[in-house]
Amino acid sequence: MTPKLFLSHIKEDAIGLLKAMIQTPSFSKEEDIVATLISDQMTSWGIPFERVKNNLWAIDPNWDPERPTILLNSHIDTVQPSKDYTVDPFGGEQIEDKIIGLGSNDAGASVVSQLATFRYLSLLSERSYNLIWSATAEEEISGRNGIAYLFPKLGKVDLAIVGEPTNLDVAIAEKGLMVIDATVEGVAGHAAREEGVNAIYKAIQDIQWIENYTFPKISDMLGPVKTSVTMVNAGTQHNVVPDRCTYVIDIRSNGLYSNKEIFDILSEKLQASLRPRSMRLNSSNIALDHPIVKKCVALGSSPYGSPTMSDQALIPCPSIKIGPGDSARSHTANEFILHDEISQGIDFYIQLLEGFSF
Repeated sequence: MTPKLFLSHIKEDAIGLLKAMIQTPSFSKEEDIVATLISDQMTSWGIPFERVKNNLWAIDPNWDPERPTILLNSHIDTVQPSKDYTVDPFGGEQIEDKIIGLGSNDAGASVVSQLATFRYLSLLSERSYNLIWSATAEEEISGRNGIAYLFPKLGKVDLAIVGEPTNLDVAIAEKGLMVIDATVEGVAGHAAREEGVNAIYKAIQDIQWIENYTFPKISDMLGPVKTSVTMVNAGTQHNVVPDRCTYVIDIRSNGLYSNKEIFDILSEKLQASLRPRSMRLNSSNIALDHPIVKKCVALGSSPYGSPTMSDQALIPCPSIKIGPGDSARSHTANEFILHDEISQGIDFYIQLLEGFSF
């Protein structure tokens, strides 16, 4: 089979696999069946693979320990379907060019496009790098049993290409996330008398400070650090001055501060005692002059900073985020991917990696 015919063949294989994936519910932490579906398909294609928990990966058959390594990664889990679907979210129905269903766009299209790319490039012995393909679990919840669990088992990785719907533009920076639980202490008292210290009033002072404060370092790609108070809770009954008020801060970091640095600044300025739920989801960025970014641009891709978070936050090596589909469709009713977008995604990944060198 000629390379051109083989490429056409693997593109049709990718579409078939995607439809089967859509028909197989794979909510976060429940990816077992879809992981088995994909691994069975890889076996039928003669692709050796490994599996740990609900994560799959395959290693370049032309492996050379002296070469740098590139990881193609995307995720196989989905969110719950919107109640506004007008078609079966697990139908995998194709209407004209649209393949409709949960996870079609986010990120099934990237999974099958990257796997097709791996199949194609594995036939080429003349490459300056090793290639690993992986499909991982729990991305939608930033879980500990997804890429964070798998990555240390892969050995040294020099560059990751994370597949997410970006319209094939290249995200070279991505905001991080930290959620903080804040607790303000007051003194209880009777509301009818001048007694007690109202914890709500103290919390309001904190919240107003958060609303008005701008972190000085502002990223060209990601803008300022974004802090939002998203939940407040206090009081037990109308006639008791509350002695405790809790609130939640949602923080989106911009690459110029680590989550720890942001936490330390807030701890110094606020009256509340603060407890981060996690500091592991830091922002990520890669230089505009990195060879992979320059090649993306040469292929017509526009660099941008992404406000949405992906497994990039948990990948401790230089990475970009790029893939077929549109982020605006993710998590929406009647989510879809276009047949042509998958074909274009496979072509783009192949052109990006064919002849690439660090």
